[in-house]
Amino acid sequence: MNESITPGSSGTTGEIVVIGGGTGLSVMLRGLKKRTDRIAAVVAVSDDGGGSGKLRNDMGILPPGDIRNCIMALSNTEPIMSSLLTYRFTEGELKGQCFGNLFIAALNRITGSFYQAVRYMSDVLAITGRVLPVTVEDVHIEAEFGNGVSVRGESKILRYKKMFDSPIKSIRMIPEKPKALDDTIDAIENARMIVFGPGSLYTSVIPNLLVDGIVDAIERSRAKKVYVCNVMTQDGETEKYTAFDHVKAVFEHSGEGIFDTCIVNNMAVSGTLAERYAKEGAESIDIDRERFREAGIKLIELPLLDENTNLARHDPDKLAGALMDVLEGDLNGYDLFGENQGRAVQNTY
Repeated sequence: MNESITPGSSGTTGEIVVIGGGTGLSVMLRGLKKRTDRIAAVVAVSDDGGGSGKLRNDMGILPPGDIRNCIMALSNTEPIMSSLLTYRFTEGELKGQCFGNLFIAALNRITGSFYQAVRYMSDVLAITGRVLPVTVEDVHIEAEFGNGVSVRGESKILRYKKMFDSPIKSIRMIPEKPKALDDTIDAIENARMIVFGPGSLYTSVIPNLLVDGIVDAIERSRAKKVYVCNVMTQDGETEKYTAFDHVKAVFEHSGEGIFDTCIVNNMAVSGTLAERYAKEGAESIDIDRERFREAGIKLIELPLLDENTNLARHDPDKLAGALMDVLEGDLNGYDLFGENQGRAVQNTY
């Protein structure tokens, strides 16, 4: 089913369109909303694990978790409301379930439309910008591994990768080529800038590009197109991946040159934090500069780590600042191909 609604929404041209899902996307949105109110977050809806997966199985609705995280990141509401919507039950049949997910599920039942549920929740929280499901069709992802085995379902893919240590070769959408939401296509076509990631490469970013019409809309768009590489590799998806390995995977599932600029963190993760991540099978991403140079992709390296958290994540304000510089073409002094050992000459925020 393809749908477009009018209550509480108005199409906005010239937005920054961000494409992805998961924690990485919501972190970036917290920084961007301080810089502009013209934001459209395009979010994957193929998750089948955790509380979202349970609601999907029990109620037949699309997974609300990543959508909820993006709405909360863009929200402008009282702290008690934020606390309520992020509250996670700790006992009983609702143990592990987030109230915000239940809120979207209830709105879905009342309105009869997942997209309307997203729109009305966005209105209640007075969000900056828009949150758009990439599609409203019931979709799953299937991965083919290097050993020839295919596994369907996001949560099963991650478990299989960890169990058999076989690299992900490619992913595809089930059913193939689901229809994109009209409003999502419109946002991409009219964007000023399109940002891919950050987020889980194979389960948050790439799935959006497998929805019918998305890649074509990106190619038609005259927007600036930027990929934000993750800070760390991810156990179960991208072990040993370099920065360009991430880029290559996106191109293989969409098309060469779908973006021409890549932003990468070059700030070292502290020893203690690095050791903790190593126990989880994750490490800092190596920046293979020569491959970017050969591909003709602008490589912008900056110290983008959030130093106020015990997690290896982007600082939302630093990342937003870098993206706005790209948008406005203010790249004077940036080291675009790593010629200064990966350090930005200026604008290090």
